[in-house]
Amino acid sequence: MREQRQDPAEEPAISIRMLDIPASRVDDPRAQVYIVDHLKPGMTINRRVEVQNASNETQKIEFYSGGASVENNAFTVPEGRTGNELSGWIRLKTATLQLDPGERRPVEVEVAVPEKASKGERYAAIWAQVTSGKERTGNVTQIHRVGIRVYLDVGPGGEPPTDFRIEGLAAEPGSGEFPVVTAKVTNTGERALDMTGTLSLTKAAVTAGPFKVTNGVTILPGHSGQVRIEVNQALPAGTWDVHAKLASGTVERIATGKIVLPVAAPMTVSTSSGPSWLVYTVGGLALLVLVTLGGWYLVRRHRTQFA
Repeated sequence: MREQRQDPAEEPAISIRMLDIPASRVDDPRAQVYIVDHLKPGMTINRRVEVQNASNETQKIEFYSGGASVENNAFTVPEGRTGNELSGWIRLKTATLQLDPGERRPVEVEVAVPEKASKGERYAAIWAQVTSGKERTGNVTQIHRVGIRVYLDVGPGGEPPTDFRIEGLAAEPGSGEFPVVTAKVTNTGERALDMTGTLSLTKAAVTAGPFKVTNGVTILPGHSGQVRIEVNQALPAGTWDVHAKLASGTVERIATGKIVLPVAAPMTVSTSSGPSWLVYTVGGLALLVLVTLGGWYLVRRHRTQFA
């Protein structure tokens, strides 16, 4: 889904995070913040999440699962409690909790795949929600929720591969004074991608960055998406070497090229000698992607956030 920023006047009140990570995925940054797994029909897994009341008031928190999908390269959830096939397989063993200020509790999650489940990857979300009747400007119910994504692949045999390629780099003027470098990424694997990564620029003895990916992109198998990285630093004019390192989970790819600054109009980044992208898979990333799991959003209907 597209992340929605919270009202600066609102302080975070509840957060949710993963507690259990399978041993086979301990080096996977995505498994640190989401439920990502592969199950055969008829299998069941159990996980735990932890919810915390970070506010100064006692909170009654509801827990439930809801449907999700990937649309226009974004992990998307509907408003309300709309479900789907996967959310119907998820059971939260705690429906409600009342937490004092600062208190945190674990919540057990069970995912049971039916024997006759068809092959394929499915998406859902696990929600912690606070509903309040108090409204500063009228009789409008406030609904605040934070969630954890669920990516579950179902099928016989082992887990399908995750893979992608970087098909080219480009640059364009940004909304402000800084340029934006984009990378076209094509999902060549069989599982959805959540793109992270960095960009570094070098000119003679000067290095700028690393600059982080600035848009959250989820790309379905066989689809392509644009990953954007804002170069939010003033740099001298001239030709710079570009080094883009993108990743989804433990799979990492590199693209290199040259960029001429300043960028006055959209341009293709010329590739340096050798291949424009290098392929290798990292069994365990040294870099742990830190993601904020929780959020507190004031809305007149539903506003939601994921890590």
